[in-house]
Amino acid sequence: MNARVDHLVIAARTLDEGVQWCEATLGVTPGPGGAHASMGTHNRLLSIASPAFPRAYLEIIAIDPAARPTRAAPLKRWFDLDDNVLQASLAHHGPHLIHFVAAVPDLDAAVHALASDPLRIDRGAVVHAFRELPAASGGGRLEWQIAVRDDGQRLFYGALPTLIQWGSRHPADDLPDAGLALLTLEALHPRIETLHAALDAISFDAMSLRQGAPDLVATLQTPRGVVTLGSRITSYT
Repeated sequence: MNARVDHLVIAARTLDEGVQWCEATLGVTPGPGGAHASMGTHNRLLSIASPAFPRAYLEIIAIDPAARPTRAAPLKRWFDLDDNVLQASLAHHGPHLIHFVAAVPDLDAAVHALASDPLRIDRGAVVHAFRELPAASGGGRLEWQIAVRDDGQRLFYGALPTLIQWGSRHPADDLPDAGLALLTLEALHPRIETLHAALDAISFDAMSLRQGAPDLVATLQTPRGVVTLGSRITSYT
């Protein structure tokens, strides 16, 4: 499968709060993003590409209060954004890292590999999605396929990536250097053997694993120095 890190997901209660978090935490203003009609969400993006993660970017995403998802109820939004516990955490603690997405060359095969014995992991149905690009990026449309569960769950507390397969255009093609670089990605989980087997099934080896209470941890080089983003905390060194 040769899965690779595509992007980190920062969830925010509102997109404005996400932008403020980015400026205060990373020292940069995120670039433009767009809206996802099927999910009723919108985002802002910025490059975090590095030699270890050459096409990686960071997505700040929130529910768009002005949009109604075309994805019919009771189907949920991606990344657990409809989860009351997650929304309460965002309201109390502010925006934070919740998940990451891995790009694969054959999404159907990757979903099948996770669903097969002995894993039997339901990564979700393959959904075709798109969003319109802003005029500042030359316009046009981004198109992709993504595996989204009906319940919207991330799985393994966000440590098992959502899987994506891009069309002819990738967001990294339009993202300028933001002065950020993804250095490392690490997951802690109590069922580390099962998580390891799931990552092996999609040939993903770009993340270190440790036994422990659930957490997803990314370190980035930023204008503010090295910043560590976690599912729980953000720290600086």
